[in-house]
Amino acid sequence: MTHLVLNNVSFQYPDGTQALENVSLEIPQGQRIALVGQNGAGKTTAVKLMNGLLKPTTGEVIVGEWNTTSKTTAQLSRKVGYVFQNPDDQIFHNEVIKEVRFGPKNMGFDLERVEEMTQWALELCGISQYAEENPYNLPYSMRKFVTVASVIAMDSDIIILDEPTAGQDKIGLEILGNLLETLESLGKTVITITHDMEFVTTHFKRIIVMANRRIIADDQAMTIFYQDDILTESMLKPPAVAQMAALLNIPHAVLSKKELIAYIKSHYQPLSSE
Repeated sequence: MTHLVLNNVSFQYPDGTQALENVSLEIPQGQRIALVGQNGAGKTTAVKLMNGLLKPTTGEVIVGEWNTTSKTTAQLSRKVGYVFQNPDDQIFHNEVIKEVRFGPKNMGFDLERVEEMTQWALELCGISQYAEENPYNLPYSMRKFVTVASVIAMDSDIIILDEPTAGQDKIGLEILGNLLETLESLGKTVITITHDMEFVTTHFKRIIVMANRRIIADDQAMTIFYQDDILTESMLKPPAVAQMAALLNIPHAVLSKKELIAYIKSHYQPLSSE
């Protein structure tokens, strides 16, 4: 089982920009976590430290039994798979299937497992029909799924998705939701950066909020989206359902459409047709 631990981690870029300050975090294997906050909060820096793309200026990042400072990014990719925010920064093959196949092949899987993981990842991401296409002939939303599939096929214990909801329509969000549930059922840890608060409340039990280069909250949605101080500091807007509940002066936390509709039906009488 691969635990992920950040112990009092800070990071400063070579130009002197301080990106993280004294961040401590523990993530057991198998959790599904949303990492939220405004641009510049430190989210992407934090996840790049998790897979070794960056090394901490101070503190330590532990992945399983490994300290990331003593391992290369290639070594860490066996434990931590990272999907970039921009798919065009990651895709370099001229066929979707070659792109997805590259990861497991490079990991040294035997040919049978390479094909098994490749086909499974394509199907899970809903892009099997595009296997022979050039990724750059696909729309942005589908290119994002190409990169997700290429990382999933590597069978890493920890998978980081940086803004996977960007540019997705309803069908794409449904595929992502099903994908998250499948990975969790397989014991994978999935850390997802997203600005889509509706997606967060629907698909994540644990939410980590970052602001001003540090973690300011680590809790469930019911707590986070009803704490004004957290929302103010992080500049996050609660999901639309919570905003509607506030307008209706509902005296308890509401985050699901089903619960909101039930409350309205029980407390408001329909207008008479007479």
